Amino acid sequence: MKEIRHIILLILITSILTSCNGINQREVNLEIATKPLTLELGRGKLKTLPSYDKFQPGKLQIDLRSYDLTTLDLKERYEDLIHADFDTVTKWPYGLPEGFNPKKIIEQGKNPGLNIRDLHNKGITGEGVGIAIIDGALLVNHVEYRDRLKLYEEVHCLDKTSTPSGCAVVSVIAGEKTGVAPKANIYYIAETHKFLTQRTSDIDFSSLALAVKRILEINDTLPKRDKIRALVIDGDWTQTNNDHDAMDKAVEEAKEKGIFVVSNSICETYNQEMDFNGLGRDPLADPDDISSYGPGEEWKSRFFMFEKYSNAKEVLLVPMDSRTTASPTGDSDYTFYNVGDIKLSSAYIAGLYALACQVKPEITPQEFWHTALKTGDTTYIINNVINYNYKFGKVVNPKKLIKELMK
Repeated sequence: MKEIRHIILLILITSILTSCNGINQREVNLEIATKPLTLELGRGKLKTLPSYDKFQPGKLQIDLRSYDLTTLDLKERYEDLIHADFDTVTKWPYGLPEGFNPKKIIEQGKNPGLNIRDLHNKGITGEGVGIAIIDGALLVNHVEYRDRLKLYEEVHCLDKTSTPSGCAVVSVIAGEKTGVAPKANIYYIAETHKFLTQRTSDIDFSSLALAVKRILEINDTLPKRDKIRALVIDGDWTQTNNDHDAMDKAVEEAKEKGIFVVSNSICETYNQEMDFNGLGRDPLADPDDISSYGPGEEWKSRFFMFEKYSNAKEVLLVPMDSRTTASPTGDSDYTFYNVGDIKLSSAYIAGLYALACQVKPEITPQEFWHTALKTGDTTYIINNVINYNYKFGKVVNPKKLIKELMK
């Protein structure tokens, strides 16, 4: 009888070990399913340098990425060049305007800013915290983040090559040199929205909803210590007239699983409790100095005209412009974006949340947001022309935020 009990006990132990091995196997099977090609911009010598128009602000107004400028005389073009976007493939002429240093701008733009690196030096790096991203095709082997990429899959992805957007978002979150949380784990789904007509406003978000569902499936296979804590989505599904019920349901399910969903639709996702906007910075200004920042290029005119720039009662302001990120043109290439995209601010917030999860694993998105606003800084922007001080805030203060969460 005793032998039978021993046999039964052995069978139970074997069953448990087999089950555990099965779970481990599922973890190991997280993989890079495909490797999108590098982006070949196919640019040669630039014949004429565009001129900057301050009355027409926007992205890539002076786009010098991967151009050969060696035959141009740029010594008197400082005002144009200081508003340019370029990359490490851009070839510069021997003579450049005094004070314009592309290498310095590239390196300075890698800094996440607002003293984030002081937290890194103390070991607060987001180590082991899972962040999911849904965006365009990704250059998976870039040196900035290839060691942090735990999974890459595609769901209705029509991109033929790697995208600037995907590379930028991952590197701002978890880039080795550029990331807010350089030790976070990244789970990436590449997805392309389905357009119903030629109008970009007519979008079918069903594939985006499927990508969210896939993230939740992946999350279910992860052990508790490795669960995905935030999801960054490229999309603004709530601002269209199209049917987005499937997307709303998928996002609600993600929230129920304890995942912080960060997107352009954050205000609607969290019932008008949260909203954010991106900060602007002169390319030569110190990224760690709060006085270097003002309203982002794309919304500063609204700010100075006292127009609405937030949908929530209080807005959180985080870096956006003058950022250097991984480039899709090569595994060790970088791009400097003079005017950033709001998704770079989404990425910054997700990275900051990873740091918060590291120091306080039980934190919720609501607690994080409330504390970020509470510890944020209010500054003033002086307009000497009209003798007026604009109240500007709340600018996120990462060190104060983390200190408060560690109490």
